[in-house]
Amino acid sequence: MISYQVTNPSNGEIEEKYQGHSHQEVQDVIAESHNAYQAWRKSDVDERAAILNTIADLYEEQCEDLAKIMACEMGKPVAQGEGEIALVSQIFRYYAKFGEQFLETSELPGAKNAVIKKESIGVLLGIMPWNYPHYQVARFIAPNLMLGNAVVLKHAPSCPRSATAIMSILAQAGLPKGVYNNIFATNEQVKTIIGDKRIQGVSLTGSERAGAAVAQVAGASLTKVVLELGGSDAFIVLADADIDRSVECAFIGRFGNAGQACNAAKRIILHADIYDEFVEKLTHKVKLLEPTDPLNKDTFLGPLSSSQALKTIQAQYDDAIDQGATVLVSGGKILKSGAWFKPALLADITPDMRAYHDELFGPVAVVYKANDVEDAIRLANDTPFGLGACIHTHDMDGGQRIAERLEVGMVSFNQAPGTAAELPFGGVKQSGFGRELGPYGMSEFVNFKLYNR
Repeated sequence: MISYQVTNPSNGEIEEKYQGHSHQEVQDVIAESHNAYQAWRKSDVDERAAILNTIADLYEEQCEDLAKIMACEMGKPVAQGEGEIALVSQIFRYYAKFGEQFLETSELPGAKNAVIKKESIGVLLGIMPWNYPHYQVARFIAPNLMLGNAVVLKHAPSCPRSATAIMSILAQAGLPKGVYNNIFATNEQVKTIIGDKRIQGVSLTGSERAGAAVAQVAGASLTKVVLELGGSDAFIVLADADIDRSVECAFIGRFGNAGQACNAAKRIILHADIYDEFVEKLTHKVKLLEPTDPLNKDTFLGPLSSSQALKTIQAQYDDAIDQGATVLVSGGKILKSGAWFKPALLADITPDMRAYHDELFGPVAVVYKANDVEDAIRLANDTPFGLGACIHTHDMDGGQRIAERLEVGMVSFNQAPGTAAELPFGGVKQSGFGRELGPYGMSEFVNFKLYNR
């Protein structure tokens, strides 16, 4: 049985427990959402946009409180939490502004009297993780609410306060009752929900294992799915790069949110010519980094999200050391209450180590030396994941040629990994399929209906 509760990762104390939904309550929620959809799908686009803008306003007004909730639920430093809420507001405003444009009827080249109209499809199920409790939800629901779909949302069991806050904000914004519903459901209940004929699509952000399980259940009922799974993104620094800027971007991209981001800079691949200089500068920064109270405005690194997250990253870290990895900065579990982990920096990671193939979801950075550009590309692609990558170079034409050979869904140049409302997000290989955000965020759960006159 899944327990929905707030366990503060700073001290390990259980602060609050939430009652899960019964089978009948789940059925009632689906019925309510299905009924609400019948009216919402016919609502005026301007009405939907106005509600989305109001949601953005409310997020901005409640920013500090929402950030504090995240700090207590999953350890996110409040400054980063406030940054997440600002992004959420931008996402809702983006779809309020451009949603009508994305829904415009389109003509078909070569067809005389045929057009494609984009229409909603029904009630969707969202299954969301704990690492970005509001952003992950916003990038799923904002485009789909604008499209006219209804949503049932199953949040991570460790984030019930955030889940409840989202439900409250949408209600305050005037979203009709039932268009968005939150449920505290078990995995078995989720299987039942996916198989319900009233559910027309499922979006999951989570682990490979969770994605495979959802895809299997959805396949049995022929339900459309979007999966945003793990990543082991390469951060490639070429010989001509601005080293100081690259170090700063790698540091932020690896240790922001305690390294608990699917698109974090998990594998730092350095051209041999600049390897020593880069490693020396990054080592200095990592040695100075200490995890502190996430409720402190000046904190950059807080605790990990949970004791289980701590156990997982510790096991991966220990495995690498046991098999001969070079420890540039020693880290690991801090012996006090809570999920505290001292950040680490490793080198000489080999294919027989878990750290080479696994996603390292925590504050452990790894550096690789590439003999040349071809070696850097080989290392970057030698992973089951294919989410994103960063390339640092002054030669943008050369960087573009490298980017075109990377087996990923997103490539950024001369910056830290990130996201924005207008930029499509998603990957290939074991990182899943489908896209969120940008115009493509409104192209997943939509009926491209042909009208041929």
